[in-house]
Amino acid sequence: MEIEEKYMRRCIALARNGFCHTAPNPMVGAVIVCDGVIIGEGYHVQCGQAHAEVNAIRSVKRPELLSRSTLYVSLEPCSHYGKTPPCADLIIEKHIPRVVVGCMDPFEKVSGRGIQKLRDAGCEVVVGVLEAECRRLIERFLTFHQKHRPYITLKWAQTADGYIDLKRESGTPVPISSPLTQLRVHKLRAEHAAIMVGYHTARLDNPSLNVRHWSGSQPLRIVTDRFCRLSSSLHLFDGSQPTLVLIGKEQPKPEVNGQVAYPVEYVQLEDDKPMLPQLMELLYHRQVQSLLVEGGSRLLQSFIDASLWDEAVVEESPLILGGGVSAPQLSQAVNVERNPCFGHWISRYERAIRQNYLPHYL
Repeated sequence: MEIEEKYMRRCIALARNGFCHTAPNPMVGAVIVCDGVIIGEGYHVQCGQAHAEVNAIRSVKRPELLSRSTLYVSLEPCSHYGKTPPCADLIIEKHIPRVVVGCMDPFEKVSGRGIQKLRDAGCEVVVGVLEAECRRLIERFLTFHQKHRPYITLKWAQTADGYIDLKRESGTPVPISSPLTQLRVHKLRAEHAAIMVGYHTARLDNPSLNVRHWSGSQPLRIVTDRFCRLSSSLHLFDGSQPTLVLIGKEQPKPEVNGQVAYPVEYVQLEDDKPMLPQLMELLYHRQVQSLLVEGGSRLLQSFIDASLWDEAVVEESPLILGGGVSAPQLSQAVNVERNPCFGHWISRYERAIRQNYLPHYL
């Protein structure tokens, strides 16, 4: 088993190279071993391109060795036609006699079918090597397919005495993050498909919610504006990236400016129903697998109170305000790590109660 785990760890390390590029597909790594020597390896580089198993097989310099090799892969090989042909068919075609799988695929079009297809073709299949680590690797993919909602990360910066800003109706926000820790914020944005703020944060802070200080795709911007009172001059409405505005059902939808690169889209929610379940259903149907919630405090707390979060990243500054807007209060939280960062502290939390199979949005 130690040998199996060694090669599976290599699969996991390879898979992480695809972070930020594979969604909505999962990250997957594959290694091919013959006589105790790695003869091929690969990972899923980008959505729409070849899967990890294909890249690993293509990398083998002596294809005749495949017929007596073992293929290690962090996720069950696919068995259906999507943007690429089934990987299970290629493994069978190449006569690879043994496959070691980290975890099964939760996607309903696969979910055990790839493993069964391989076994039906006479291939020996071992399942569950480093299963917890492999599932962790694709946690966003798992959350989306099992809970029918995006993987949700909460993020905020607070002072040493527990405030995120002064109480104000105008003016600029108190700078809590430093220029260096702000880079981490933009990295976090690049790692999510969507980013969300509430009405008051949009009105008072006028954030751009982009990835200008990091390399990566611009996330879908989401803002709540129930009564359509936000000024069209805000950065959120500059047309530089996709933007979704959640408004009340009784509000007329504002006209959309079609002259910009990304027109703002207004979506009406039912006023007599909780907002968050409606938002989860909306994002699920739009194939949004990850959501970063940046504030303000009321919006963040609403996600916490609804148990609608998976991870929280909290930056703590040495600054003392002595009063102001209190930081959100996490519940059901487990502190995973706390590290110094350029004079500040960055803590990462996970929700303590995280079931694998839950109905609908919870």
